[in-house]
Amino acid sequence: MISRTFRAFGALIGALYLLGCSADLSDYQQEGPRFDLFEYFEGSVTAWGMVQDRSGKQTRRFEVELNGSVEGNVLTLNEGFVFDDGEESTRIWVITRLEDGTYEGKADDIIGVATGEEVGNALRWTYDFELPRGDSTVVVGFDDWLYRQDDKHLFNLTSIRKFGIEFGTLTLFFQRND
Repeated sequence: MISRTFRAFGALIGALYLLGCSADLSDYQQEGPRFDLFEYFEGSVTAWGMVQDRSGKQTRRFEVELNGSVEGNVLTLNEGFVFDDGEESTRIWVITRLEDGTYEGKADDIIGVATGEEVGNALRWTYDFELPRGDSTVVVGFDDWLYRQDDKHLFNLTSIRKFGIEFGTLTLFFQRND
């Protein structure tokens, strides 16, 4: 019994340690090309992505058509999703660039306000999301890391978490259509 308790305690300590091991946005300070969320997403962009469960198994694939328009310090980003099972959905982000250069964003299926910050070629974007599960939804945390590759291409790696534990990842590749 004591051995089982120590193993469980050790596993908990290990999990908490790993939760604290994430990249720091400042690591990308010297990386280029410089990320500018409004510049990249103004206009037409196409993305391809997949969702993987915690074991790495691909569970869904999808394509997204994005159209962004900028007025002053606000980006309105329309996203149209088509999934491999034929499901379609849309999301409209309204993203505001704040005076300190960080971002806040809202969308219908986002809980509260998303926050973002860009440094060098990277943007970190975090928010809580209502994930559809059958006839209901479950609230999960999204931790998006977007990396600008060049003028046309962008990579996005997302950790999907519940109660601080990662149970899936999302990978997206973006291409500007201009």
